Amino acid sequence: MTNAEGQPIPVIIDCDTGVDDALALLFAVRHPGLDVRAVTCVAGNTDVDGVVRNTLTVLELAGTPDIPVARGAARPLIEPARSARHVHGEDGMGDIGLPAPTRAPADVDAVTLLRREILASPRPVTLIPTAPLTNIALLLRTHPEVTRNIERIVFMGGAVATGNATPVAEFNVWHDPEAAAVALTAGVPITMYGLDVFQRVVIPGADVRRLRASSDPGTRLAGDLLSHRPATPDVAADSEAGGIGDAGAVCTVVDPAGITTRLLPVEVSLAPGPTRGQTIVDRRPRPGESEIHEGLREQQLVDVALDVDVDRFVKLYLATVERV
Repeated sequence: MTNAEGQPIPVIIDCDTGVDDALALLFAVRHPGLDVRAVTCVAGNTDVDGVVRNTLTVLELAGTPDIPVARGAARPLIEPARSARHVHGEDGMGDIGLPAPTRAPADVDAVTLLRREILASPRPVTLIPTAPLTNIALLLRTHPEVTRNIERIVFMGGAVATGNATPVAEFNVWHDPEAAAVALTAGVPITMYGLDVFQRVVIPGADVRRLRASSDPGTRLAGDLLSHRPATPDVAADSEAGGIGDAGAVCTVVDPAGITTRLLPVEVSLAPGPTRGQTIVDRRPRPGESEIHEGLREQQLVDVALDVDVDRFVKLYLATVERV
């Protein structure tokens, strides 16, 4: 997909690379309809220095031009960092033995790079956060002028139904709920690609094996990461099938018709206790007793992904990462 002028869509990816963030990067840099202007890094799946290392390695193996990569927040706005090494391995990349990068990160921090690239873009930028939203919140609070050149935020995070970090909270939002609340209320159009669709897009084992056998390092890396990433509980344990996870949010930017969304009120629970980090999505057809007795509260309207065309995104992902 290109924008209305037929030019690639300028995007910036904010990530905590991680296995599926890496899958998202491999897709983004290989799709001709996207112009990846920068990648910013934040603590999440692993510590922020590990995220920078992993991001540089992925871009190198993908054979990309020298896209600037910047180190961002080392911890959430309020709470300590809490990694997901039990999912992504000690190095954040499935411990598959990737080489250290030869590239170096940019000599500016993530917020500075975000501001610079957004304001310098001749066309409004789409932000694609696939991580806790700490960097994005810091950017929006420190440099609110950037909103005039942000087309949309398409973020992987949240859940309408079931969480993974807690029964109701998804990891990226749970990791920094205050940052998510800032992003949701910034007045920028926003799409939530949450767990409800995130978990459904799975690359079949036969395709994963083909990717792993590729002579191209980037394509082969996609296969290795997919084979590490558990798919869904109903996929056989010995299958190499793997979910694309965060990459689905990038697919959504390229092919928005691949998901079904509804514009719904969404807010983030910031209260301590079992609901902290929950994205409360109001799907009621009419106001309830709370609103009748206590009045309506202003809530951000978010394009919430409720369904996804799995086959369409699987074909899109494979066609893109295998294009060398």
